[in-house]
Amino acid sequence: MSEKKITDPRTKYYNEKFPEQEQGTPALQKKMDPKPDSGEESYKGYSRLEGRHALITGGDSGIGRAAAIAYAREGANVAIQFFPGEEEDANEVKEIIEKEGRKALLLPYDLREDNAATEIVEKTVDAFGALDTLVLNAAQQIAQPDLESLSMEQVTDTFKVNILSMFETVKAAEKHLKPGSAIVTTTSVQSFRPSTHLLDYAATKGSISNFTVTLAEYFGPKGVRVNGVAPGPVWTPLQLDNGQLPGSIPSFGQDTPLGRAGQPVELAPVYVFLASDEGSYVNGQIYGITGGKQIAL
Repeated sequence: MSEKKITDPRTKYYNEKFPEQEQGTPALQKKMDPKPDSGEESYKGYSRLEGRHALITGGDSGIGRAAAIAYAREGANVAIQFFPGEEEDANEVKEIIEKEGRKALLLPYDLREDNAATEIVEKTVDAFGALDTLVLNAAQQIAQPDLESLSMEQVTDTFKVNILSMFETVKAAEKHLKPGSAIVTTTSVQSFRPSTHLLDYAATKGSISNFTVTLAEYFGPKGVRVNGVAPGPVWTPLQLDNGQLPGSIPSFGQDTPLGRAGQPVELAPVYVFLASDEGSYVNGQIYGITGGKQIAL
């Protein structure tokens, strides 16, 4: 009998220092070095979301992209909201979704704008005829060295994108979410271990964790499950668009117990599980995918 192959998690994905780099706004995944693995080639599906209709915010790159690819390979039609200017990344995801024989819908919307979150819900329902899976993942992260450098305009924008848009999206979607539907939020290890250079971002992630647990209490009696994912340091374009302080990129993620940053594809199975019927008794939970950094609510 052949011995089952096991893989060392410390070296399964890129574990060297990252090249020093930055991008303007918006940052694109296709221009990153190395390019993140969002499952373009590596994720294999097993029809766990057959016939589902999903809306994923921030679905063009990073973690949202990994969820979108996985959902399509599991059988779902997928609409992805993305920030205008990120069309190159979004079109790549659209091609992958359609190659799987699923419907794809691109929604270029700035979630800071009034009614944007409502419109993406309405357009998804118009395109697919239904909506049963929400992945609330879009985020703004801008590092600042001190409080003086943190403008109130940045604080307001971060709250609009990261948490206020979630409220609006859920309110617009509620009437479409039948029993068996699922909502998955993206919070962060920053909700539990906040960094001083990410004051506004961490505050929104704490709000999202609270929002997730409370929303699960609200929707549970309606047969709709709500859960969250708390990533640790994951190699995404978010980090290169002022998401880290100058000089931090080369060592990004290497302070985790596993000694490396995560890749977006490593989170995809959890997003699939939380949306699928396999998670039928999972509600109001937050799953940490952090490389070993501890979370506690």
